[in-house]
Parts: sequence; structure tokens; C-alpha cells
Amino acid sequence: MVILQAAVPASAQDDGSGGESQVNVEEYDQNVTVNIRNSNQPVPDVRVVVTGGDYEAEAVSDERGQVRIGVPTQDPYEVLVDEETLPEGVTVEGENPITVAYGSQFFAPANFFLGEDVRETASFLSQFVERLFNGLNFGLMLALASIGLSLIFGTTGLTNFAHAEMVTFGAVAALLVWQLGLPILVAIVVAVIASGAFGWFFDAALWRPLRRRGIGLVQMMILTIGFSLVGRYVFLIIIGGGTTQLPGVGGTKHQLFGPVALSTVDIISMVLSLLVLLGVSYWLLRTRIGKATRAVADNRQLAAASGIDVERVTRIVWVIGGSLAGLSGVLWAYFRPGIKWDMGVQILLLIFAAVVLGGLGTAFGALVGSLVIGILVEVSTLWIPSDIKYVGALGVLILVLLVRPQGLLGRRERVG
Repeated sequence: MVILQAAVPASAQDDGSGGESQVNVEEYDQNVTVNIRNSNQPVPDVRVVVTGGDYEAEAVSDERGQVRIGVPTQDPYEVLVDEETLPEGVTVEGENPITVAYGSQFFAPANFFLGEDVRETASFLSQFVERLFNGLNFGLMLALASIGLSLIFGTTGLTNFAHAEMVTFGAVAALLVWQLGLPILVAIVVAVIASGAFGWFFDAALWRPLRRRGIGLVQMMILTIGFSLVGRYVFLIIIGGGTTQLPGVGGTKHQLFGPVALSTVDIISMVLSLLVLLGVSYWLLRTRIGKATRAVADNRQLAAASGIDVERVTRIVWVIGGSLAGLSGVLWAYFRPGIKWDMGVQILLLIFAAVVLGGLGTAFGALVGSLVIGILVEVSTLWIPSDIKYVGALGVLILVLLVRPQGLLGRRERVG
């Protein structure tokens, strides 16, 4: 059993131990104390992580199986035992992490239970099918961001590296609105609308004046890199460096068929993504402004000569691209799970890989490319560590550029 308690101030319990087993105990008036024992024997060298709000600290248990970590407030904290650092054959039974809260007695005990590590093995086919559906879910979420980026590139020629921050903007907006006390569904709708407004403002305040001045695409692309960096650190100031969860993360798993089990959030995410993508497809294929958008993406000069209001189309594309990126950010926050200041940049390579794979400037190509990348990333964890699963997208990007530079649905064009 691992006995864990949030204890009184460090000075009142000082036992003389030190080193990595104690962190920040001199800086704060309260601390989290963890005693790690298995079969009544202390377990050393076990990593323990304490998080709460913007605060995060970790320490390693000493030879007596003890860890003490100072905390700045009496708010609840999550305490995680890193199971990879437990002895071989031992695992944590039950919840991990657990939440510790200070009570009226300034002390709130909570228990971890250690037991024999019994691992259930599944067949390769079962694992493959399960990861295939996870990849499909991930690919649909990725498609929302990729289509927005592809539409912006198709109509303006701009490679927008700040698109990652447009993804983060949606998640952060949903978080801030929800923290105001509104229901999460309302917060998501408001976040998507705010993301579209942000896209409109981004174009009206910056890109349209630059286009009128004849600024080159390379210079504008460099500006997007700068705005990406600025936006990232603005988010860091607003929400801090920790990870914050939206309500409803995880939830009950529903056994669909065979080894496929999806949570309620996963099912809603996939259905919502499909409906939005179908709506975007209808807009592009059936509506007048959608057809004008495809014409501008095909040939901007010819579309202008045909009487199409190119600037109006561009403005609409920025609004739709921002809205899609914002919705993608919310779904990404549930898939990760959690909202972090640099969450958008974590999938920027995957977004670009999907756009290039499908064909630059083609919305339907971005959809196909996103599905391929999403499935590839998730299925690849059958053979490679999950920590480097996104590297496969870079391999796909290089391969496509070498073999078929125009992408799966792109047109071959003469250069020079």
C-alpha cells in the first residue's frame, strides 16, 4: 500500500531527510507527504508528481519510501505515482492520480494500493482495430484544422504558421467562457464564433493591408512565424504553463463492436466532425460563394477578371478557416486531453503534412490527407514508442515531396 497525505507545514514535521525526496518544503507553509510501502516495506526511487492550478513539482522517494513536496496554497492537488518507476511486477491498483484536499483538520489522507502487475494481452488484430478507430477520430479532428489552412493557402497563397495559435485560441476561448460559469456546450459555440471573428480581424487588420501594398508571400510567411511565437506566449500569460482540463474528459466507455470501445466524448467528437465536414463540403460544392472560393483557389487573377469579388471571398475564407481551427482546438483539448499554451504547435507538423499529402490548396485533399495522417500516427504505435509517433508524419511529408509533390488530389504544375 502507498499511504499518501496532505500534511501540516514542513517545519512541524521535519525528519531530517533531504535530497530529491524533498522539494520546495522550505518555501511553503504546507506540503504533500507521501509514504510508499509495498508489503510493509519501503519502496525507494519512485517518482511522484504533484500538480494543481499552475503549480507542478516532482520528487523521488528516498530509502524510507518517503516524499515531501511543498505546495503554495491549500487548494486541492493531484498526486501521481509514476508506475514506470515502480519495481518490476508491481503496479498501482485503483485511481492514479488521486486528488488530495485540505480539510478542517488540515489533513486529508488518501491511499494508493500496490499489487501484482497482471497485464492483459490482446491480439494484434484487436489492437490494430482499436487504434484504427482512434486514428479515424484523430484524423477527423485534424481535418477541421487542415481544411481551414488549405483554404487560406488556396485563396491567398499564404503559408500560415500562426494557424497553430488559431487552434489554441479556440480551446482557450472555450476554457475562459466556461470559467465564467456558462455551460460547456455554450462555451464551445461561443469559442467557435470568437475564432471566426478572430480570423476576420486577422485578415482585415493585417493581411489585407499587406496584400494591397504588394508585400511578397515570403515576407508575409515570416510574419506568421513571428505572430505564432507572440501568440504562444500570450496564451502562456493568460492560462499559465500547466495543463487545464475541460469538463467531461474521459467518461464512460461504450463497447461498439469487438475490441472497439469509445467514450461518449469520442463519439460526439467523431459525429460532430463528420457533420461539420459534410457542411463544408456542401458549402464548397453547392453554394455560390463556395463555388467562388474554389474558383479563387484555382486561379485568383482569372476569378477577379470573371467578376468575382476576390477580397470578399478571402475574408469569408479567413472566417471559416478560423472557425474550423477553433473547433479543432476544442476537440484536440478533449483528445489530448487538456488545454496547454503550446497545444496547437504540437500538431502543426501533422496539419502541414496532411495539407501537403492531400495537395496544397485543395480542401478535399486536406481531408484525405488528414485521415491518412491520423490513422498512420495512431496505428504506428503498434511498432514504435508512442512518444515519437508524430515523427511518422515527417516521413510521410518527405516521401510525398519526393514521389508526388502535388499531393494525392493536387494538380501537376509547371515550375519556371
